[in-house]
Amino acid sequence: MDTYVHEHQVLNPATEEVIATVPATTPEDVEVAVARAAVAQTRWAALAPADRARLLRRFAVTVDEHREELAQLEVREAGHVIGNARWEAGNARDLLDFAAGGVERLSGRQIPVPGGLDITILEPLGVVGVIAPWNFPMPIAAWGTAPALAAGNAVLLKPAETTPLTARRLAELALESGLPEHLFQVLPGAGDVAGNALVEHPGVAKIVFTGSTRVGKAIMAKCAAHVKRVTLELGGKSPNIVFADADIEAAAAAAPMSFLDNAGQDCCARTRILVQRSVYDRFLDLLTPGIESVVVGDPNDERTQMGPLISKVQLERVRSYVTDDLKAIRGSAPEGPGFWFPPTVVTDVDPAAPIAAEEVFGPVAVVLPFEDEADAVRLANATEYGLSGSIWTRDVGRALRVSRAVAAGNLSVNSHSSVRYWTPFGGYKQSGLGRELGPDALAAFTETKNVFISDVSTSTDTTEG
Repeated sequence: MDTYVHEHQVLNPATEEVIATVPATTPEDVEVAVARAAVAQTRWAALAPADRARLLRRFAVTVDEHREELAQLEVREAGHVIGNARWEAGNARDLLDFAAGGVERLSGRQIPVPGGLDITILEPLGVVGVIAPWNFPMPIAAWGTAPALAAGNAVLLKPAETTPLTARRLAELALESGLPEHLFQVLPGAGDVAGNALVEHPGVAKIVFTGSTRVGKAIMAKCAAHVKRVTLELGGKSPNIVFADADIEAAAAAAPMSFLDNAGQDCCARTRILVQRSVYDRFLDLLTPGIESVVVGDPNDERTQMGPLISKVQLERVRSYVTDDLKAIRGSAPEGPGFWFPPTVVTDVDPAAPIAAEEVFGPVAVVLPFEDEADAVRLANATEYGLSGSIWTRDVGRALRVSRAVAAGNLSVNSHSSVRYWTPFGGYKQSGLGRELGPDALAAFTETKNVFISDVSTSTDTTEG
């Protein structure tokens, strides 16, 4: 007989203090949750689109009214700096509002065919499982939840063990907003217990997973056994390409927070800074004071730019990559309780070294020189990942050429922006499968049904008289 942990402690990563104890979901709990969700989904899908949209907009308003409360929860459980946490709560609100706008526009097509009329109908999948990560627990939970609900589905959200608090509060706010009971349920617990039960349950039509490539592959294999739909947003090792013709001052000023946001725990972090050799030394001279001056500390202090790592496990992982023999530019970090690591930029390193090729997932980047455009593209693509990246140049033609040549799903020119809820997001290669967000987000949670209506009469016309 299997035995399971009955509860999880949630730690504040800035202090290592226990801030909550949360019940752990068992496979039996998942069984009950799926059955309840299936009933709620049938009723939800039967509502008029305008009514579903109205309830989702009300949910968005309720989230906005509790934005500061949600932000403070994010600070306490994830160590995010308060400014970022407020943005994340606002982003969850915006995602709900944006998805609500799509409910009444989720339409099929009429396709010209001979012999009749052909139409397509977009129908909800049923029950959707969303497995959210610990690095951006609130917004990424909303990435899957908002469009899935808008498309007429029920959602079972499995948050990371370390960050369940904002997810649980969002579920409470959904009920307060009038969403049907059991339509949106949160199942906290271990990934290999609650998450696995969700993935393997035949009543769950789709899994949306954000996390490591290793776990994503395992989930994809388990979904294959049920021919279950899956969207995966996985790892990254994104390039920040700086050409000699770029505004070098602007590129150097923007570089630190392109990989230090959320203490580097970001799949889109620009952790491989590729600089054309002719401006390499100048770029490093400009970058150094920017790294050394980053304010690392109390996430609730408005002046803080970077908080702690999420856990002791993550801290040890990051430390294992930054060995004493590496030449590096280092910032500072608090000592004492908390999972702190200083901003670090490693130079003079082999592009094939683990720190340059693997996802560290911490406040660590490498700077690598390149010779010309072809060399920059070669280095940018010399990784198994392809999630995001930046290109700094004043040459529009070069920006277009390099954008086409770099194998990544989300690129920005003279900017480090990766994610907007208006536009599609997803990765190439081992950075994931499928797309989230954008104008087609709702369609990803539907089945397309094709209906042909013949206009050829099959009856025999008889005339009396």
